[in-house]
Amino acid sequence: MNTRKKRNTLDRTFSVAPMMDWTTRDYRAFARTLTREALLYTEMVTTGAILHGSPRERFLGFSDVEHPVALQLGGSDPAALAECAAIAAAWGYDEVNLNVGCPSDRVQNNLIGACLMEHPAKVAAAVRAMQAVVSIPVTVKCRIGVDEQDEDADLARFIGTVADAGCEVFIVHARKAWLEGLSPKENRDVPPLNYPRVHRLKTQHPDLHIGINGGIKTLDDCQAQLEKVDSVMIGREAYQNPWLLAGVDAALYGTPSTVKSRHDAARAMRSYIDKRLTDGAKLNHVTRHLMGLFQGCPGGRQFRRHLSENAHRDGAGLEVFDEALAKVRELDTASAVA
Repeated sequence: MNTRKKRNTLDRTFSVAPMMDWTTRDYRAFARTLTREALLYTEMVTTGAILHGSPRERFLGFSDVEHPVALQLGGSDPAALAECAAIAAAWGYDEVNLNVGCPSDRVQNNLIGACLMEHPAKVAAAVRAMQAVVSIPVTVKCRIGVDEQDEDADLARFIGTVADAGCEVFIVHARKAWLEGLSPKENRDVPPLNYPRVHRLKTQHPDLHIGINGGIKTLDDCQAQLEKVDSVMIGREAYQNPWLLAGVDAALYGTPSTVKSRHDAARAMRSYIDKRLTDGAKLNHVTRHLMGLFQGCPGGRQFRRHLSENAHRDGAGLEVFDEALAKVRELDTASAVA
């Protein structure tokens, strides 16, 4: 269990979105070699997994290096969510976030995710119950609407109802979720982005923290959005092109970058990988999250291929990682950070 004292306040200027099967503890440890400042989110974890799964470490375990880190919960029952929020706080998480945006059929059947946008009173009750048992922030990540909902009136009703329950932080994916007719994958791209609607939300609620998510790919895009809203969350681009994170601290926080080169970032993971191997993890459990590190670099394809072909093998150790790294030409510092 993590015992580090939590921060009293969180700077949410930039965060990495919760993504199923991607933002695992191993990815988060890797992300932290690239940025000290970004707020990191877990994958969505359902209340059922936490309350009935075993061992609990499988769903909640994380390393001290990951702070600040938020747990995203999936659920709708206020009592179960409150119990899980209390568990998260005891484990040392810096924030608990309620998922009101996932469009998966699997979670809809359990009244989890985006379908909750049609039940603002239920979300409000959940937020109220969680806040009653923890001192860490309780936040909500949502869409601008689902299916035939009105992006103005229905979103305004949802935000107002949940804010009245005490929620002060909303991260808004600037697309509708179409629960009928689109797959979860299609819901990430097909519904049009509506950034102005999120911008208006901030104008209408200057007292709330309004963050924006969806389709944002560069730090220039982040800076432009931060003129309109309080924070920016990036998902797939931060995973598939992780070197983006190396520029976050300097560009958005005005603090020195954590690493000078992609090779530095890879080498910074060696001790973590060694510990995970000692704990029984397979090499590819960690290295699969580093596949995009050398995207566009000479030797980057060979790096990925070597790990793909060898990291999953029984007994694969750090030597496999080092062999893959040696296939990428190391640039001088000036070139590496360009």
